[in-house]
Amino acid sequence: MPEQFIIRTSMGDITIALYDDTPQHRDNFVKLVGEKYYDGIRFHRVIEGFMIQTGDPLSRHDEKRMLHGTGGPDYRVPAEIKHPNKKGTLAAARDNNPKKASSGSQFYINQANNDFLNGEYTVFGIVESGIDVVDAIAVVDTDNRDNPLKPVTIETITPVTA
Repeated sequence: MPEQFIIRTSMGDITIALYDDTPQHRDNFVKLVGEKYYDGIRFHRVIEGFMIQTGDPLSRHDEKRMLHGTGGPDYRVPAEIKHPNKKGTLAAARDNNPKKASSGSQFYINQANNDFLNGEYTVFGIVESGIDVVDAIAVVDTDNRDNPLKPVTIETITPVTA
């Protein structure tokens, strides 16, 4: 059974399940959740009809707003590209690198079927409930860098226990 987590946001809860066939991404996410890494991090890039992105620790600080989207741990996760970017899937963000290695912490949730991203990013999980929360986050007012004007924050991420 895939590992499940509840992402508690300032706009509601999103329950996700991680894919077992992307073990490096799964294990990295589980490790970061265990360290409370995501607590207080904002969704720093939201584009209606496309995706919502989070995972940058710099986004905790409003004075670093121009740097939101550039932070994370000092490592990448090797690509495990197997799944399509369908609505409700979680995928690892990345910079432009030839091996398509993923950011150590940043991820996005597809708000649409983004087939043009297939083969480019590692999709490592899916929303099981709370897609309405994803849709609500995607339509908040943003600045010219797609950063929400009013912070949308991950309060915490917790494992679902059976």
